[in-house]
Amino acid sequence: MEVIQNEAKSRFEMHVEGGVAVLDYRLRPGEIVLAYAGVPSELQGHGLGGQIVQAGLDYARANALKVIPTCSFVASYIQRHPESWDLLAK
Repeated sequence: MEVIQNEAKSRFEMHVEGGVAVLDYRLRPGEIVLAYAGVPSELQGHGLGGQIVQAGLDYARANALKVIPTCSFVASYIQRHPESWDLLAK
């Protein structure tokens, strides 16, 4: 499944089985705020949330952006993946 960046809506999207998983973000100079991750209830439990958050982290790394996670799911994902800790804004 492919994650696309919808710049017009400031979010990453994954279209699956008629539903859309999303990761809303806001760009700031040198930073990206990962504000909300959401997966439709009928699609939960298949790892889609983790995939879309990882896409946001990959985008941050590729664009030398520091990450500010304001979504509890995003913060929890980062906590469980120490390889992404260097992306966190201080």
